Amino acid sequence: MRRIRWQVIVALLLAAAPLALAQPVQSNPRIGYTYPAGGKQGSSFEIVVGGQALDGVNEAHISGGGVRATIIEYVKPITQQQAVVFREKLVELEQKRIVAARPTGGKPSTAPAFTAEDEKQVAEIRKKLATFVRKPASPAIVETVTIQVVINPDAEPGQRELRLETPAGLTNPLVFCIGHLPEFSENSPKAAMSSTESQMTIPGVCNGRVMPGNVDRYRFKAVKGQRLVVAASARELIPYLADAVPGWFQATLALYDAKGNEVAYADHFRSMPDPVLYYEVPSDGEYRVEIRDALYRGREDFVYRVTIGEIPYITGIFPLGGTAGAGTTVELTGWNLPQAALKLDPTDKRLGNVPLTVRKDLFTSNAMPFAIDAAPDCLEHEPNNDQAGAQLVPFPMIVNGRIDHPGDVDVFRFEGRVGEVVIAEVYARRLNSPLDSVLKLTDAAGKQVALNDDTEDKGSGLNTHHADSFIRATLPATGAYYLHLADTQHKGGPEYAYRLRISRPHPDFELRVAPSSISVRGGSSSSFTVYALRKDGFAGEINLTLKNARGFTLSGAHVPTNTDQVRLTLTAPPGPHPEPISIAIEGRAAIAARDVVHIAVPAEDLMQAFAYHHLVPAKDLTVSVSGKGSNRGAPKVIETATLRIPAGGIARFHVTMPASTFLGKTALELSDPPDGISIRETNPTRDGIEIVLQCDAAKTKPGLKGNLIINTFLERTPPANAVKPKVNKRRIPSGTLPAMPFEVVTR
Repeated sequence: MRRIRWQVIVALLLAAAPLALAQPVQSNPRIGYTYPAGGKQGSSFEIVVGGQALDGVNEAHISGGGVRATIIEYVKPITQQQAVVFREKLVELEQKRIVAARPTGGKPSTAPAFTAEDEKQVAEIRKKLATFVRKPASPAIVETVTIQVVINPDAEPGQRELRLETPAGLTNPLVFCIGHLPEFSENSPKAAMSSTESQMTIPGVCNGRVMPGNVDRYRFKAVKGQRLVVAASARELIPYLADAVPGWFQATLALYDAKGNEVAYADHFRSMPDPVLYYEVPSDGEYRVEIRDALYRGREDFVYRVTIGEIPYITGIFPLGGTAGAGTTVELTGWNLPQAALKLDPTDKRLGNVPLTVRKDLFTSNAMPFAIDAAPDCLEHEPNNDQAGAQLVPFPMIVNGRIDHPGDVDVFRFEGRVGEVVIAEVYARRLNSPLDSVLKLTDAAGKQVALNDDTEDKGSGLNTHHADSFIRATLPATGAYYLHLADTQHKGGPEYAYRLRISRPHPDFELRVAPSSISVRGGSSSSFTVYALRKDGFAGEINLTLKNARGFTLSGAHVPTNTDQVRLTLTAPPGPHPEPISIAIEGRAAIAARDVVHIAVPAEDLMQAFAYHHLVPAKDLTVSVSGKGSNRGAPKVIETATLRIPAGGIARFHVTMPASTFLGKTALELSDPPDGISIRETNPTRDGIEIVLQCDAAKTKPGLKGNLIINTFLERTPPANAVKPKVNKRRIPSGTLPAMPFEVVTR
C-alpha cells in the first residue's frame, strides 16, 4: 500500500502542470522582469522572464515585427508540502538502489531491480527539489520562463513590449529593447548571483542584473580623444517595484582608468534616476565601468542595460515646445551631437509630446520630449527679474524661457479684469527639465494673490516628484498682474528650461485605460478601468467607443459627470482568436460648443514601495481572446438603460443564464461596488436570475452614477459519499456580467 500511495502522489505532483489547465483561475498572471531585456538585430539568444501565476504559459509575444519568441521551459518552485513528499520518495528510491546493488553471493536476487525508469524518476525529483525555496524573497518573481528569442537582421530598433500568454490570459507588458550594437552579458548563467567582471568592446551594450551587495564590472579598451558616453537603463526597463524602497533599482555608474583611479561617477542624471556620465579619454588604455545599486541592494529584477561608446546623447533642448505647424527651430545641447539645432517640419500638425532624436552615422540618440500645442507661444526676454522689468505678455500665451542662473527669477506681466479666472501652469519636469518650479501671482501693489510649488499630474506616471507648478485664480480687480517664476531650490542654468502657460481656463481631458492587457473568453466579458484626467475645471460626461471594434462591444461606455474613473466591460466575439489583438478606445465630450475627441492611452496601474500608485503608459492596448465560448453561452443583462436605484430602496433587473450554468448553483458577487450598494437577494427565473439590489441611504446619496460589475460563480456541493471534504462547497469563477450603468435617485 505504501508503494502504491507514493507512486500515485509522485505521479500527481509531476503532472501538476498539465492538470493546472483544468483548475479555476486563482489570480492574474504577471511578470516582473526580463533578463536580458533586449538584444541585437540578427541575433538569437535565450532570455529568462520572472513572474507569478504563470502556470501553463504557452506563448510569448513581442510587439512589432521581425522577432520570434518560443517558450523553452517553465519552472515553478514546489511548495513545502510537495518538498516533503519528494524527499521521502527520494529516500525510498535510494534505498531501493542500495538493496538492488547488494551482492548476492551468486544466488538469484529477490530484491526488485533498480530500473532506468527509477533512475529517471530520481532525476526528475531532484530537479523539482532544486526549485524549492522555503521563503522566497519576492514571491512576485519566483516563477521563471525561459524563452528563445530570434531577432531578424532588419527588425526595427527601439523599445518593444513583451507579454506572456497563459490559459488565464495575458500578462502585463515589460520593455524589450532591440538595437544594432554588439551586446555583452555577464560571464556565466550564475554570474548574476555574485560580483562579476567581464570583457567587452565599445561601442556596445552590457546586460546584467545585480544581486545584494554585488558590483558588476566591464573592461574595455579606449583610445585618446574618444568622447565616451556611458548611459544606464534600469528604471527605464522596470519603472516601479511594488515591494522595494524607494521603488526601483537605483543604479550607480563609476568609470576607472587603467591605474584604478575613479575618473567619473553618476548616480542619476539631473531629475532622472538612471545615471549617465561623459568622459573624454586622455590616453590609450584599458578602462573599467562599474554598476551597482546605490544602497547595495539587489534581486533578480535589478536588471540593467548600459550603453558605452561615442554615441550621441541629447542633454537639453530649447525651447521645450512650440505651436503646431510653426516649424520651430530647436537648439540642441549634449555630447557627440551631429548638429546644434533641429528644424521641425512646419506641416506637422500633431498635438501633444513628440520624441526628438538625432542620428550620427549608425547611432540614434536618446529621445527628448517636445511639447506641441495649438496655443501661440513666445520667448522670454531678459532682463525680467522683478516687477519693474517684467515682460509684458499678451493673453493667452505660452512663454518659453529659462532660469538662467542660480537665484534667477523671471517675472511676467499681463492685464486682467475683475472676476476673470486665470490659469498659470509650468511645464518643465514633465519635459525632462531639472527645474523645480515655484510660481507666485501678485497684483500691481505686490500683494500675493496665489502661490504654488508642486501639483500632481496623474498623467505623468513616471514622475515621482511632481515639480511643476499650477495656479488657478479669480482676479480680485481689474489691472496689471505679475507672475513670478523661480526654482524652489535656487538652482539654475541653461538646462533649466520651462514652458509657462498663461490663459483663461481651457477645459479638456485625457484618458488612461488600465490594464493594458485584457484577457477574455470568447463570447464573454472582462472588466477594466478608464481614468479621466480632467483639466481646467472640465467636469462633463465623456462617452467612450471602440475605434476598431472587430466584433467587440463595450458596456457602461461613458465616464459620468464629476467622475474621475469608471469600470466597464469588454465583451468579445465568439472565440478563440489565435493571436492577441490591439484595440483602441476613444473618448468624446462636448465642451463649450467644441466636440473634443481623445484616444485613451493604455497604461499599467503600478505600485511603488508598498503604497504609491502610478499610471505608467504602455504602447498597446492588447486583448487576448481564449476558449470556445459563444454569445449563447454568456450571461446577458436584459435591461440596457441606466438602472435607477432609489436611495434607501431597492432595484431589480433580470439576467439570462445559459443552460449549462444550472449544473450547479449560480452565485453572484458585486465587484468593488460603491459603498452602500449591495445584492439583497437573487431569485431564479425561467431562463436566468432576477437580481435585487439595495441602497443604504446613510452611505450613498442621490446623484451617484457609475457602472456595476457583477462576477458569477458556480457553487458545486461535494457528493454525499465524499470522504471528509475540506470545504462544503466549491466555488468556481464562471464569468463577468456586462457592466450595468446605474444612478442613485431620490426615493
